[in-house]
Amino acid sequence: MRGTRWSVAGAALGLILAGCASVPDPYRAPPVAAHLTAATDAGACARLLRAVDERVQALGVRDAMAARVAGFPYLRVDRLGAALAQQAADRVQTERVMARLAQLDAQARRVELANARQPARQRAATNAPEPALPAADVLDACRSVLLAADTADPAVLAQPVALKAAAQVADDYTLALRVAGLYPLVKIPFAAGVRGWQRETEAVFAQPLAALPVAGRLVRYGPGAVQSFPQPLAAGSAAAAPLLRGEWMALALRHAPLVVVDTVTPDDEIGRLHWAAAAPAASPALAVDLSEPQATVRLHWTRLGPQLLPQLVYTFWFPARPASGALDLLAGHLDALVWRVTLGPDGAGGWRAWAYDSIHACGCYHQFFATTHLAPRAEPAATQGWLDEGRFMPQPAPLPDPRADERIELRVAARTHYLQRVQVVTAGNVARRYVLVDDDDLRTLPLPGGGTRSAFDGDGLVPGSTRGERWLFWPMGIASAGQMRQWGRHATAFVGRRHFDDPLLFDRYFERPAAAMVGQR
Repeated sequence: MRGTRWSVAGAALGLILAGCASVPDPYRAPPVAAHLTAATDAGACARLLRAVDERVQALGVRDAMAARVAGFPYLRVDRLGAALAQQAADRVQTERVMARLAQLDAQARRVELANARQPARQRAATNAPEPALPAADVLDACRSVLLAADTADPAVLAQPVALKAAAQVADDYTLALRVAGLYPLVKIPFAAGVRGWQRETEAVFAQPLAALPVAGRLVRYGPGAVQSFPQPLAAGSAAAAPLLRGEWMALALRHAPLVVVDTVTPDDEIGRLHWAAAAPAASPALAVDLSEPQATVRLHWTRLGPQLLPQLVYTFWFPARPASGALDLLAGHLDALVWRVTLGPDGAGGWRAWAYDSIHACGCYHQFFATTHLAPRAEPAATQGWLDEGRFMPQPAPLPDPRADERIELRVAARTHYLQRVQVVTAGNVARRYVLVDDDDLRTLPLPGGGTRSAFDGDGLVPGSTRGERWLFWPMGIASAGQMRQWGRHATAFVGRRHFDDPLLFDRYFERPAAAMVGQR
């Protein structure tokens, strides 16, 4: 403990002497202020974490994937953690939730520290001082000290009122924009536009596969090697089945889809998102390297009834969505298709796909694809018609379980990269193999001159991927509509409110068929 105390004290002193920029304090008074005195390790740790957050903010490397938790400077929260915190009723449940939130904080701080440290030659070019930041293991030690201080207080765990109040994630709809844009009125024509797109999509899916137009050539991508893979986070609930990293990896390879893209130009090719060197006087820019097809994969959980079900989220990056004409507001640099697989138990100790859904990385075009294992719930009247976008299923026939020699195949249109068909096919041959990589690798992408930078800014947006539609769609309350986004920042409905990472989303829209429930009993 003595070594930790001196490391913490030295790091805090270095940050204070570095003159951290003044930013709005993201923390309220901690609920366990009695622990945070100047004479304790907890007090020093609280001051250190505050100083680190201020320095990170000043350097512009704050990570936006998980929100800071007011009063708990060693925790961060995602929507799953927020939902579980609200349900925590006793000490054991609260400890599980806090373990997940502590892991999220550790992950985010490592990202921020990595991106804050520039190579010496880069600092010399910009006259930037060496950031006075502690090592990640010092912050890990502080997190443990603060967690121990809080869990030693019966009031925090036995009656987790403070945690429930603080562990919140602001939604990605801005009320001020909706008020200024007269949302109650303008949502009616916007809803009509959304319904028009849905009808067009349903017409495409209704066509025989052979009748789908082909503008270029069909290129089939299939999964290959695993280049990097996520370290599973604690689910935060006893309702989640324990899954080891090797089990997750096997499931990710098994359920990785085949992707058939109508390819007209290089903008229709799948590649690797990276920071590319620009002109000598220009900053690096995000681009897609087509020499190495890639899919990022993320592990997540969703609730269905009393169960927490595992999810695999795959993202495929394209260089751009090219314009169809001079007034194409949806076109722009970079594009990405997101495909999610929700798994359920197969009754024999394994897992099978229970549902699929998809968006683009802007949060747009949310579509659901059911299987024989789930039945759509009847939606409340308040979410039907023009009042709410609700659940959109362009392909109503349920998908069967892929056999051992089969996979899900996605048919993708040229230019728009819209989904046109989802089917189960024999795996067969593929033209190009894509590697699977950890989606969190995008938070610390290598820079051409050394060092790392996130593909996402402090608001969770991908720089350089703005769309003209943002000038038209802002009354719906979504900032910079059409711009590519980080996980956790995907609002997926223009009319109403819906988030892609909402852990209650599938429970809202689906249920187990009665026959399946009888079979389980």
